[in-house]
Order: sequence, then structure tokens, then C-alpha cells
Amino acid sequence: QEGYGVIVLNPNENYIEVEKTKAQIQLSSDISDEPAEKRERKDKIQKETKKRRDFYEKYRNPQKEKETMQIYIRDNGSPEEHAIYVWDHFISQSAAENVFFVAHSYGGLAFVELMIQREAEVKNRVTAVALTDSVHNVWHQEVGKTIREWMRENCCNWVSSSEPLDTSVESMLPDCPRVSAGTERHELTSWKSFPSVFKFFSEAVKAKNSLVKPTPTRRSNRIKYEE
Repeated sequence: QEGYGVIVLNPNENYIEVEKTKAQIQLSSDISDEPAEKRERKDKIQKETKKRRDFYEKYRNPQKEKETMQIYIRDNGSPEEHAIYVWDHFISQSAAENVFFVAHSYGGLAFVELMIQREAEVKNRVTAVALTDSVHNVWHQEVGKTIREWMRENCCNWVSSSEPLDTSVESMLPDCPRVSAGTERHELTSWKSFPSVFKFFSEAVKAKNSLVKPTPTRRSNRIKYEE
């Protein structure tokens, strides 16, 4: 109805588990330069540990009885890599006139890393960014001044708070405005703030079309966006 197309990133799916072959299991147990006596004691401890772990795994997941190994997905071995990959291969290639991001929790950190790696492209394509209880940190991530300035004008972070929805929340970081998501539960911040998020996006489009950025203004401790 609103004409949105949606791409859902999956930044937490960074590897697949595959069953180890007998050769791989044997190889991992054979590779050791330790003295035989020390290795025997270590092997005994490892076997006991494995026995307890296998019992727990079988109890927790009866279907998983084989020893497995993790194989990281090419170019998607971390949330940050995944965000950049999806941007390069899908989002930046799309025909969308306005691109918006909703980034929750660690997704906010991944978005900031995307900005660091693709600053010019993101600034050119992205109209607005809604963060929900984002864990990004512009100091730890060494975010440059130009990115921080862009975030102040084009991003808003709805954070967990006991204050009513959209109430301004003080921040120690020099990046985007922080407002209450209307809930203290981290996992509900996106759902609770969606009405305000889409209003923020709509007003960002209007401001873009009129060549005026949405300016955060505080009235009665509530944040609104005006053209």
C-alpha cells in the first residue's frame, strides 16, 4: 500500500555446521607435539569432557549425534561482512529512489561499519536510518567527522527507556538523536517504535523532495521532525 520493497538482512547466520569425516576427526586427535604421558592425561580429560558435552547435546538435541565443524560462509563470515555484501550485491543495485534502514541492536553497529566502508555510496542512496537500541559506538568504531555529521541529520535511535515514546533521551555520543522507544525491553524496541519510525521516514522523504533536511526539535521533552 505504501509502495515499500523490503530486504531483510540475516547478519547472524555466518556459518553452516557440517558433519566431520572420520579422517578429520582422526587428524584433529593426532596433531600434537606433547609428550605421550601428558597427551594421555589431556586425552582422558578431553574424552570425559566430550562425553558430558555429547550427553548434554543429545539431551538438548536428540537428532545431533555426530561430531560437527563450522564452515564460515564466504564473504559473510560476520554481521559486518554480511551487511557490506548485501549492500554491494542487492541494495546498491536496486532501482529504489529512497533507501531506508531499520537496524536493531548489533545491526546498528553493522550499519555504521557499512558507512565507514561505503561512505559516499550510503550518503548518496540512503534517505534515513532508524536505529532501535543500537549498540554502535562512534568512538570505538573510529567513525570520522563527516559520518557523524551525516548521522546527526539522517539517523534517529529509538532506545529502551521508561519514558513515553519519542521522548528525548540524553546521549554521551556525538552522533544521532536518541529518543525513547516507549519500552524498557530491548527486544521490543523495534515493534514499539514502528509508528514513529515510519513517520520519520515519511517526513525525511518530504524534506528530501523539498531540499530541506528534517530538523529535530524538542517540545515538552518530545521529539518531532519539521521540514
